[in-house]
Amino acid sequence: MEGLRAAGLDDVAIHDATQIIGFFNYINRVADALGVQPEDFVRPWGED
Repeated sequence: MEGLRAAGLDDVAIHDATQIIGFFNYINRVADALGVQPEDFVRPWGED
């Protein structure tokens, strides 16, 4: 927490980031468990 505050985040920003990160973690695990495949139009990260 102190590191995030030192980086300029306030409690609201830390809360919001935690909620978003937690949601993405959750939804990725659900998708993996159900065998969801990425859409064909989605390129791998870093590929231009």
